[in-house]
Amino acid sequence: MRIPLSWLREYVDLPAGADVADALVRLGIEVDAVIDQRATVQGDLVVGRVAEIEELTGFKKPIRFCKVDIGREQPQEIVCGATNFAAGDLVAVILPGGVLPGGFEIGARKTYGRMSAGMIVSARELGVSDEHAGIIVLPPETAASPGEDARPYVGLDDVVFELEITPDRGYAMSVRGIARELSHAFDAPFRDPGLATSAPRSEATRADGAGSGSSASGASAASRAPGLATSAPGATAEPAYPVIVEDTVGCDRFAARAVRGIDPAAPSPEFMRRRLTTAGIRTLGLAIDITNYLMLELGQPMHAFDVTRVRGPLVVRRATQGEKLTTLDGVARVLDAEDMVICDETGPISLAAVMGGETSEVQPDTVDVLFEAAHWDPVMVGRTARRHKLFSEAAKRWERGVDPALPLVALDRAVALLVEYGGGATDGNVLDIDNVVPHRSLTIDPTLPGRRAGVPYSEARVVETLTAVGCDVATVDGSLVVTPPTWRPDLTEPADLVEEVIRLDGYDKVPSVLPVAPPGNGLTPSQRRRRAVALALAEGGYVEVLSYPFVGPSAVDGPAVRLANPLSDEEPFLRTSLLPPLLATLKRNIGRGHRDTALYELGSVFLPRPGAGSPPEMGVERRPTEEEFAAADATVPHQPWHAAVVLAGEMEPAGWWGSGRPAGWADAIEAARVAVAAAGIADERVTVEAAEQPPWHPGRCAAIAVDGVTIGHAGELHPSALAALELPRRTSAMELDLDALPRLVSRRRRGCPASRPR
Repeated sequence: MRIPLSWLREYVDLPAGADVADALVRLGIEVDAVIDQRATVQGDLVVGRVAEIEELTGFKKPIRFCKVDIGREQPQEIVCGATNFAAGDLVAVILPGGVLPGGFEIGARKTYGRMSAGMIVSARELGVSDEHAGIIVLPPETAASPGEDARPYVGLDDVVFELEITPDRGYAMSVRGIARELSHAFDAPFRDPGLATSAPRSEATRADGAGSGSSASGASAASRAPGLATSAPGATAEPAYPVIVEDTVGCDRFAARAVRGIDPAAPSPEFMRRRLTTAGIRTLGLAIDITNYLMLELGQPMHAFDVTRVRGPLVVRRATQGEKLTTLDGVARVLDAEDMVICDETGPISLAAVMGGETSEVQPDTVDVLFEAAHWDPVMVGRTARRHKLFSEAAKRWERGVDPALPLVALDRAVALLVEYGGGATDGNVLDIDNVVPHRSLTIDPTLPGRRAGVPYSEARVVETLTAVGCDVATVDGSLVVTPPTWRPDLTEPADLVEEVIRLDGYDKVPSVLPVAPPGNGLTPSQRRRRAVALALAEGGYVEVLSYPFVGPSAVDGPAVRLANPLSDEEPFLRTSLLPPLLATLKRNIGRGHRDTALYELGSVFLPRPGAGSPPEMGVERRPTEEEFAAADATVPHQPWHAAVVLAGEMEPAGWWGSGRPAGWADAIEAARVAVAAAGIADERVTVEAAEQPPWHPGRCAAIAVDGVTIGHAGELHPSALAALELPRRTSAMELDLDALPRLVSRRRRGCPASRPR
């Protein structure tokens, strides 16, 4: 997420010279980059006044030869293809030697039969907006002189912070959230754009209910909490747009308001276009730009419908399995029964909280706009976004949590901006269907933060910090009863409040104390055995790899553990053998030119228990019983440690010492002997016998046994397996079950008895 410093300063009074990046890092917000926009354009970018314009003819497009006063003795001669300026206008000129964003170098050269020394630039060429219909013409009232640095006048005088927001910090995905964080860091006043004034507003309807089917149509007005944003001027007598919410779990708040009769040709204001471009969002027209702008400013995703393209009332519901919707990206999507959709009489017109539909989108000729601001279930949104592989900016915010108190504030801001810059009149009533469940209070011992951090926080300091976060704090019987603010859905446990106290007071104040190592014998026998095997294989010339335990259906030839939430739909199973991922690594290395490769891996495999079902659900209100633990343990798959090697190419390279030797099945068997010996098993206890075991070659496979118990196999892989994996002929492999090896007898050294003093 990219945020300009100037936007932050509108809501928090940052001290001069403040190190904002350092403050954000100390608050736990990762700063990926700090971009000084002045440096994005190198060289001289100056203000110029157009002195003369000569129209050049004989070309396929309009070409002008301009003389521009840049404060020097002689005017600068520049060839320009734009026609949106006249003599006397102030423009932005980059002189020869300058470099535009993208590495485009400016020089003096002959073009269209004239020498051109520089360029009169557009906003798009400077990277400040997507506007490219013409060059930048500064307003007539601009107090700039020819030759003056043009950066402050074209929006290149800001500093932009590129931030990485963690999933638990949804409130920080907005200017509002980051400004609040900086107010904590610098103890500076914060002006919350998410709170409203107590100014009068137009009538609003509100439906509060716990059941499904809540609806509102504008027949009555409801009492308003103080501080809601001022409504836009010019309200009409139109009732609120009718909406029915059938699923109040997936959507616990839905607000809407229409603006009619706007000028469809009205452009977005310059400040809005610049800020959207800085944030990496394309400008798409006034109404859409307003929704994106408020999403960045407040953190409230919104959607705009063309009222004339919507048929009948809106219905918010779950999709019917198999319903279809073409989203704004032009993709026809088949909906799932868990998806939330906004519908009209024709069917779904929006994939709720993720992306709108084509049939109701705002067009270049739209004159009537319906703004929607709602509050959606983050779990539902996350599943829908992953199901459709549609990770929109709105979905990213809904997954992390959005303030349920924002819809009306965002609506008022959107309506006011649209009326101000696009004209039109607002409907007199606002629809607000509100079924939001208030945040539950938490009880915390005021000494808990200090005991957890080792810092002596006073009770007053704890209360002060939690109040600064936005919590309501009351003292009851020596404990603090804390109600988190609406914008912090992540504060659900006392430990979360402890973290906030530590974070805002400063992680650097927490003493760095190394824990005392508990008494014991260090590594367990199993750990020592694994390390010995790994060391022996490494000394034998094998290179260790660590592969993911996830595999696809082709790598499973029997029962396997299937993940409920796999990282990839192509690899939903846990491995039952180390060979499939190890052979995939071998193939990748050979494909990159490493023809002679010997790899090994030690790791767990996952073998499902026969008849094991899903683990029982356990609550957090009490400690599970021993019987519940035992029932859960019975469903956990067996996870023995295996050791495996794969090898291909030359085992001994050719040179002056000889012709070399290719790797083969005997090397795989020798690797098994080396591993077993390193595990502490005497050679006379090990037997190697011919065997048949997929995926090995039936005539070149050996079973490795200890005391008559088979612990693994080694040899050359089957030709069909090598062909399927596109591996070289004679590729060999070995895999052993280290947990199947006999336990070693522990021999403790006895010390000499201490002598007694006489």
